[in-house]
Amino acid sequence: MPTAGSWRVPFKGKFSPYDGSNQRLVPAFSVSSLQRNTSVTPPPPCAAYKARPPARSTFRQSYDRGDFPISLKHDGRGNRISWKVPLESLDYHYYLPLFFDGLRETQHPYVFFAVQGIDDLLARGGSKKILPVIPQLIIPIKLALNTRKDSVMCRTLKALQKLVKSADYVGQALVPYYRQLLPVFNLFKQKNLNSGDGIDYHQRFSENIGDLIQDTLELLEKRGGPDSFINIKYMIPTYESCLIRKP
Repeated sequence: MPTAGSWRVPFKGKFSPYDGSNQRLVPAFSVSSLQRNTSVTPPPPCAAYKARPPARSTFRQSYDRGDFPISLKHDGRGNRISWKVPLESLDYHYYLPLFFDGLRETQHPYVFFAVQGIDDLLARGGSKKILPVIPQLIIPIKLALNTRKDSVMCRTLKALQKLVKSADYVGQALVPYYRQLLPVFNLFKQKNLNSGDGIDYHQRFSENIGDLIQDTLELLEKRGGPDSFINIKYMIPTYESCLIRKP
């Protein structure tokens, strides 16, 4: 008959405290890890590159309420946005951050309205309307990049490039916010598909994250003024300047 010291209840099932070699699983750096017949549980994965589900955006809530003066128009060139009011009369402080917040959406028609709305607003905005809104765009862009989803990141990087090209001095206005935007760039800068002798068809649609990040960084350096490179280099040490010639 087993004594009190030798009796052990072998829990079996999904939450079994024993591994395949019949050793008890214990957490690392604990007193139990020094006991006999124990096995230390491996550390959990960091999941730095794992996609994270985006939270419900304010853009979706506003669209569902009908706050946007827009509608979907079909014509011979495809789908586009039909604005019910002139773009010059819109309040960019209110609408532009909402459209950037919709970049982390993954369902139709929210994705289409967010991307097309940003294109229309940036094309008709100008420096007087876009520059004062730059601080309000940082959090939506950061939230979209932090989802770490390939489609959302590519969409956000393209929108960021259009934002930098939309007006003068926008690139310089983004320099103080590199610490909020560039950490995700540093993670995915080397994410390129090694297809060997095959063909990567994502290049046609500019959906290669590594190339998009490199193009965005070069654009930020070109339009960010004299302090852009040193700030990019501080956040991404592996970045090499596209303007400074090496001897």
